[in-house]
Amino acid sequence: MLKWCLNPLVFSVTFTLSLILICGAASDARAADSAPPERDLTGFEAADEAQPLWEFGVGGGAIEVPNYPASSERNFVALALPYVIYRGDVFRIGGGGGARAVVVDESDFEIDFSLGGAFAADSDDKTAREGMPELDFLFEIGPQLIYKVKDFEFADGGNGRLNLRVQARAVFSTDFERIDDRGFVFEPELSYQQRGRLFEDTALNASLGLVFATEKLHDYFYQVDEEFVTPDRPAFDASGGFLGAEASLGFSFPLTENSRGFIGGSVRYHAGAANEDSPLFEKDITYSIGLGFVWRLYESESRASW
Repeated sequence: MLKWCLNPLVFSVTFTLSLILICGAASDARAADSAPPERDLTGFEAADEAQPLWEFGVGGGAIEVPNYPASSERNFVALALPYVIYRGDVFRIGGGGGARAVVVDESDFEIDFSLGGAFAADSDDKTAREGMPELDFLFEIGPQLIYKVKDFEFADGGNGRLNLRVQARAVFSTDFERIDDRGFVFEPELSYQQRGRLFEDTALNASLGLVFATEKLHDYFYQVDEEFVTPDRPAFDASGGFLGAEASLGFSFPLTENSRGFIGGSVRYHAGAANEDSPLFEKDITYSIGLGFVWRLYESESRASW
């Protein structure tokens, strides 16, 4: 959901403020072919290498995205933050999967409860939302199923993986003084990763997904109450349903032994969405672009079990 609203990072990088977790040590590393489907192929380690149990470093990037789905206004965000990745048996932070607690972890599928977020956007002058409340920071939490459809090994080197990901999450907004319920989202997505197919240690990530949401979230983006009616912005009662479709493509590549770069973008198709008649619905097709890096400063000697 976060990549749909205000912050669609498509680069398999999660920037996280430093966190401290107290968890049990992992067991010995599994063979690569038994690793669960959530394992990221775009990071430092190749598919046949065990990953560190935890690591920390610095990550940064810049993205330009629509203010909200089908908005013609855009939001530019640039960040540089310390990050922590923890790959425990139950609790996992970062590495492309966000923050999550794993309930079922098998070689072909994973079920977890995960957390995501999205940046706020201003309702500036001379925009469709002028004079309306600003869109606050969004966060979401809920169950996720990740199913490994197929693994690939290429004759001239490299690995690939096709996953089906299904998320059902509750969405909330906050201005850090109060929290408001914004309904639920349902997102089925096919994602494909490969590493080492074209160039050694260079990885590709592609995905195609659909997003459906309940009326509360559509209200947040597209509803126009009587108090916000203007000559150019009639009242509109939003309804739940289809929000749109998205196709994304990203690349990661080594910069140095302990740093990687990321570049990518996404295109969203909103035609046929439940609220395309809203005066706040401006464009059938929107896009996002961005780039980033991670610099790993330290990694643990102990390895993750997955």
